[in-house]
Amino acid sequence: MQPVIPDKKVFIALTTAKMPYGKYKGLRLVDLPEPYIVWFSQKGFPEGKLGQMLQMVYEIKLNGLEYLFKLK
Repeated sequence: MQPVIPDKKVFIALTTAKMPYGKYKGLRLVDLPEPYIVWFSQKGFPEGKLGQMLQMVYEIKLNGLEYLFKLK
């Protein structure tokens, strides 16, 4: 089994993507509070690109990889 190599373009898009609606409108997806992301994972992620990106953020937070998105 070969290791999964992340797509650089997807990673960059995830870094800049913002929540388009709700209480956290305008906040970067990677900066959303963890309980909010967990809630989505339990209730169901939205369909489409936003849902896919939120799922990625969930996996990143679940695995403690938030440091990958910290701006220097």
